[in-house]
Amino acid sequence: MTLRAVVKGVGHYLPERVVPNSEFEATIETSDEWIRSRSGIERRHFAAEGQTTSDLGIRAAQAALADAGLEANDLDAIIVATSTPDLTFPSAATMIQAGLGMEKGFAFDVQAVCAGFVFALTNANGLILSGQAKRVMVIGAETFSRIMDWEDRGTCVLFGDGAGALILEAQEGNGTNADRGILATDLNSDGRYKDILYVDGGVSTQSTGFLRMQGKEVFRHAIEKLAQTAHTALDKIGMTSDEVDWIVPHQANLRIIKGTAQKMGLPMERVVVTVQDHGNTSAASIPLALSVGKQRGQIKEGDVVVTEAIGGGLAWGSVVLRW
Repeated sequence: MTLRAVVKGVGHYLPERVVPNSEFEATIETSDEWIRSRSGIERRHFAAEGQTTSDLGIRAAQAALADAGLEANDLDAIIVATSTPDLTFPSAATMIQAGLGMEKGFAFDVQAVCAGFVFALTNANGLILSGQAKRVMVIGAETFSRIMDWEDRGTCVLFGDGAGALILEAQEGNGTNADRGILATDLNSDGRYKDILYVDGGVSTQSTGFLRMQGKEVFRHAIEKLAQTAHTALDKIGMTSDEVDWIVPHQANLRIIKGTAQKMGLPMERVVVTVQDHGNTSAASIPLALSVGKQRGQIKEGDVVVTEAIGGGLAWGSVVLRW
């Protein structure tokens, strides 16, 4: 028998404040049509004043626990993917651990920007396969509205806040592609491309900074690298795109999502798309989309799902799993 990390539950949380594209028209030179045509985004959610990344993460975690029929102390570990933690330390994960009333196990953060959830999911899979943990909650949570330059129309209209959570549980499989659970992963990074997507501040510079992005360069790298990492992961287990039921990509830009699907030879009818409602929520976007996809009735037990993401670093990767 082969040990597999199987999805036990999923959930998400979005802040109450919904910000339509039209709200930006009063402060910067832009329009609803301009934003939609370039990104596919129609609206996004912004955290309320005083509402933190860990607050969002706790709400998403509670939803995932309810979906799984579990209590917080049934978990062995929490991994949080975020680039916008509440504090320099302690980790957002330990704050969420406390907020859930979880008094055992361990918790830590992973930082790979928009690819963070894929990196965290891969780490959770490793913990389960090694026997370090039997149940791991993986959370993507972000408050990117806190690092926006509101005068930069090329970035401030693209991002939103939110959180998504997924619980993995150790279960036995037969060691074939028919098993439920994570079947393959692929992680990559290349620090030479730092300057095309970064925040110009941080602890050692004693400033918070703002997000900076060279949009055309990110677009060029995204389509190529996302399709490549998905094929690499599928190749590891002898599967092809034809066997994929759903792509659940990082929700950054509708044109990138369409371009990646085309490069993989898959129709948009097999892609879960939420970017129009959430904007780019960085590490939260994939778990948000997984949760929404399940709620919509798109993702069902037994479906083969490919998640892939690229973010600052550059860092990119993919996970193939059977739901």
